[in-house]
Amino acid sequence: MQMTPDKKKNKLYIVVPCYNEEQVLGETSKRLKIKCENLIQKGQISKDSKIVFVDDGSKDRTWKMISELHETDSLFSGVKLSRNRGHQNALLAGLTMASEHADMAISMDADLQDDINAVDQMIEKYYEGCDIVYGVRSARETDTFFKRFTAEAFYKLINKMGGEIVYNHADYRLMSKRALKGLLEFDEVNIFLRGMVPMIGYKSDIVTYERAERFAGESKYPLKKMLSFAFEGITSLSVKPIQLIFNLGILICTMSVIAIIYFLFRHFTNNTVSGWTSLITSIWFLGGLQLVAIGLIGEYIGKVYLETKSRPKFIIEKILND
Repeated sequence: MQMTPDKKKNKLYIVVPCYNEEQVLGETSKRLKIKCENLIQKGQISKDSKIVFVDDGSKDRTWKMISELHETDSLFSGVKLSRNRGHQNALLAGLTMASEHADMAISMDADLQDDINAVDQMIEKYYEGCDIVYGVRSARETDTFFKRFTAEAFYKLINKMGGEIVYNHADYRLMSKRALKGLLEFDEVNIFLRGMVPMIGYKSDIVTYERAERFAGESKYPLKKMLSFAFEGITSLSVKPIQLIFNLGILICTMSVIAIIYFLFRHFTNNTVSGWTSLITSIWFLGGLQLVAIGLIGEYIGKVYLETKSRPKFIIEKILND
C-alpha cells in the first residue's frame, strides 16, 4: 500500500537551463519566485524548495545574474557548466543535481512560454501517485503554419521510427526522485530526453496548457537547429532508418533483376533501344542512394564511437546551493 507523502516535507526543484538569457532572466526569476512562494504558503511543497538555473556556457551576463539572484535570495540556486553543451545536457545537469536533494523536479525553459500555472496540476498528479507528469500543449494556435506542420510531422515521424514520445510535449515535465534516479541509469552520451523519459516506465499522466508567446529575447531553436535536433532524436532512439535503407536496397535490387531480364529479352529479339537516358538516370539514382546509405550508417557509427569513448556529458564548473 502506497503511503500518502507529507506535502510540506516534499522539496521541489524547478530546473531551468539557460543559454544567453539575460533579457528574460529577470522576469522569469520574478514569476517563478511568486509561484514557489504561493505553493509554499499553500503547503504544497517544502520551504526548502529551490529554483535552479543552469548556465549552459552563456556568453552574456546570464551567470552574473544567476549569482546575484542566489546572493539576494536563497530560493535561487545555480549550476555553471564549463562550456556550452547544448540544451539537453544542461537540463540533465540540473536534473542530476535535483536528484540528490529534491523529492520532485520540474523542468522548463527560461522563456516561460510554457504556462507555469500548470505546475500546480503537476504537483497534484504527483501526490496522486504519478512519478512522471508531462506538460502537453492543448493547441498550437500561436505557431505559424510552417512550424505547426513541421512539429506535427516530427512527432509522427519519431513514433513511426520506433521512438516513444508524448505528442505535443517538449521538456516541460515533473519527475519524482525515483524517476530521476531511473533516468540517470541511462548511460548513453547521445541523449534525447523526451524520448528517454517514457522508457523509464513508472506511472505517468499529462496536464494540458496553452503555450504563450516569448515575452523577450530570441528563440534558441531556428529552423536549422530544429532539423538537427529532430535528426538527433531519430538516430538516438531507433535503428529503423538503417532498416528502411536496407529494405529500399532490396526493392531496388529486385527491380534491377526485372530490368535486366527485360533488357536481355529486348537484346535477343533484336529490339534494342539505343540511348543513355535510362542508364544515366539509374546511375545517378543508385549513386545518390548509396551516398545517403553510407552517410546514415556513418552517423550511427559516429554515435557508437562517441559512446565507446565514454566522454562526460557535461562538466560542472560551479554550483551555488545552500
